[in-house]
This record gives sequence, structure tokens and C-alpha cells, in this order.
Amino acid sequence: MNAGHGASADDVRAGQALYTKPMLAVYDLAVLGDSCRLLWRRPARYILALYDRAVSANHLDAGVGTGYFLDRCRFPAPHPRLALLDLNPNPLQVAARRLARYRPEVYRANVLEPIAIEAPRFDSVGMSCLLHCLPGTIRSKAVAFDYLRALLNPGGGIFGATLLGRGVEPGWVARRAMKFFNARRVFSNEDDDLGGLEEALRQRFSQIWVRVVGCVALFWGRSGGAPDAPA
Repeated sequence: MNAGHGASADDVRAGQALYTKPMLAVYDLAVLGDSCRLLWRRPARYILALYDRAVSANHLDAGVGTGYFLDRCRFPAPHPRLALLDLNPNPLQVAARRLARYRPEVYRANVLEPIAIEAPRFDSVGMSCLLHCLPGTIRSKAVAFDYLRALLNPGGGIFGATLLGRGVEPGWVARRAMKFFNARRVFSNEDDDLGGLEEALRQRFSQIWVRVVGCVALFWGRSGGAPDAPA
């Protein structure tokens, strides 16, 4: 497998190795609950609020986790078109089962490589908690924006959340946790900073919105259309 943009296949696999079925069984509580609130000082409600504002009725989610935010967010239509994309089959299986009421399309793909989907394009793409697990610097792994943007309709937007490794002030325990996950290549965000993220977004979108909450950057980008970035 070509991992894409200089990243080795081992690096890509390391970033998704955490997402085993046993881990996914406790993911909502351990990662989106305690870790979000206590370590990264970012309650999951901030990401959910971003979904509520930015998700469309024709949506693709990349790096799906357990489908937590898609399960709880307010879609602008009662029967949205929903697609799930991940390289790891475990999250795809868990999220597809959880979101079965939407009859989601399921795609297995690496966001660091061109993505071939034989299906209509989307109006929004979500990528929460994905960038900090991708190998490389924020500038190199931002190629994921390019490959996901290619799946958007004109005027469509990409949004999500990522843990920053620089320019934030984590507590002592959070610093140790960040170092631990980076050493094991579960995270690759030691040099990820707000400036790099903003630059990557500006290079690709005419409208961007970024907000830092604790150690996490919430972001949104779109090209064309009337300005309606999240408040």
C-alpha cells in the first residue's frame, strides 16, 4: 500500500491502530468523555455544536470513530444522505451499525491518497479527531483536504476538529499523554500549530473559520457561496 505524500504504510497503520473493537466499545466514554474534558479541556459538546452548524443533508464523514457526533447532531433534513469513510474497517462497522437508521454508504480509503468513490459528490465533509492521527506535519498531511475536497460539490465545505501540539497550554498530565501517544505514533501532532492549520485552510478555501478550545482547534473551510461560517 502506498501510504501517500511521504508517509510510510507503517506510519499510517500506527495512527489507526488504537481503533480496535475493544477500544471502540469504550471510546465514547474514555476518549470523547474523560479525555476531551479532563486532558484536552474541550468538552465534546463544542464539536457537536460544530456538526449542528456545518453538517449538510448530503454528508461524508472521514475518520468516523464510533459515529458519536453523527448519531447526535441535527441534520437539516429528516432523511440525509450519509456516507462513512475510514481506512480501518473496525470504526466503519461500529459506526455503520450505530447509524443504520440513515442507511449509510460505507467506503474504505486512505485520506492521504486520491479517493475514488463511484457516487455523487457531497455538500459537506466532516473530519473530526482525524488530522492529529495522520502521519507527517500539518502542512504535509493537509493533502487530506485536497483529496476530500475533490469529493465535494461546488460550494461544499469541510469541517472538523484536531488536537494541536504547539501553541496550546496542556496541563502536566495532558503533556505526558501527548508525548506518550506521539511516541507510539498513535498521534503525529507534536509540531501541529494553529498557524499551520490556518495556512493549510487558506491555501484551499476562500472562506475559513477556526476556533481554539483548550488544546483543540475547531475548523471549517469552503470555497464559493455566501459567507455562513459557524458562529
